[in-house]
Amino acid sequence: MKLSNRAINVQASPIRKLMPFANEAKKKGKKIYHLNIGQPDIETPKEMLDVYKNYEDKVLAYGPSQGLEIYRDNLVRYYGRHKINIGVNDIIVTTAGSEAIIFAMMTTCNDGDEIIVPEPFYTNYNGFATMAGVKLVSLTTYAEEGFKLPASNKIEAKITENTKAIMLCNPGNPTGTVYPAEDMQRIADIAIKHNLFVISDEVYREFIYDGLTHTSILTIPGLEDKAIMVDSISKRYSACGARIGCLISRNKEFMAAALKFAQARLCPPTIDQLAANACIDIEAEYFEGILKEYDKRRNIVFEELKKIEGIICVIPKGAFYIIAKLPIDDAEDFAKWMLEEFSLDNETVMFAPAEGFYATPGLGKNEIRIAYILNENDLGKAMKIFRAGLEKYKNNRT
Repeated sequence: MKLSNRAINVQASPIRKLMPFANEAKKKGKKIYHLNIGQPDIETPKEMLDVYKNYEDKVLAYGPSQGLEIYRDNLVRYYGRHKINIGVNDIIVTTAGSEAIIFAMMTTCNDGDEIIVPEPFYTNYNGFATMAGVKLVSLTTYAEEGFKLPASNKIEAKITENTKAIMLCNPGNPTGTVYPAEDMQRIADIAIKHNLFVISDEVYREFIYDGLTHTSILTIPGLEDKAIMVDSISKRYSACGARIGCLISRNKEFMAAALKFAQARLCPPTIDQLAANACIDIEAEYFEGILKEYDKRRNIVFEELKKIEGIICVIPKGAFYIIAKLPIDDAEDFAKWMLEEFSLDNETVMFAPAEGFYATPGLGKNEIRIAYILNENDLGKAMKIFRAGLEKYKNNRT
């Protein structure tokens, strides 16, 4: 019996596909430093965990498909602090940011329609697009150019009669790019000119370095009916397991249609919404402390990478990832080798091969994504192991 083309064609996640090799290494007693996945080690806020500990209702019941009103009311306040002015009915609470992206794709596109997205991009966009029957049209950016957006005429050259949206991740996963206000305005101008939606994935809003500021798509004048924002609490509160996100737009027709998809899956997790709601008024000092910690980690990784001859990378300005182009031919083979054949004092490192973060065949084959989500001591050890492993791998192949 043949499976669906959708199931056959969906891409395996490069973030998780090497886990069987990691599990085998662990069975042999190796310690693995995980730099492959964006799972923060920062403690989840006590305010959130207390909700789970103190929950007293006897039934964990369904909630509204749009999300709990108390949580949506408080999200309006949260976004207002970021100069994003929305109403409670402009928000659909989703099962993490992933569901919000799928809803956005399915609401804006028919089968075979296209969404333009700068690459490298968050690898799971590929899987979401396959699920939604959408074709991703890649707009290639380069490490050598700081992953900057191309000129407007190059972006417009990608637009066809099937194009329905431009999608951005700002700050960027996996590049760490932070798009300045001028770039966001350029994208808005193109969207208005060509009658396109702009889907903006803004889950790393709080993680921006070097004094830069974040420009939300929802703050761009004139784009009110075309702007769609995706957000999540996963990284903000180090709560990846809670699976709470949201889909936001001032376009009433879009929101009414997206709500039908939300109704079909009944509701987002109720207790997790209550836990997220408890974090709305966490003091700014919480985020300032986290940002300082990630800034130190960013600098450790970047300085260590700079010491390795032949590596090309740029210091990330946001999120907690860095893309590095290695002086080898096949990053996935190197990643497997690190897990199967290499260790330093019986320890090794796992990272994500970057080819899966591209849609253009062949690109990213010699690149990796490093998530700097370990404490400074472990991160320093991991980078030492990485350097030693890369040197030995190169020597074995010359």
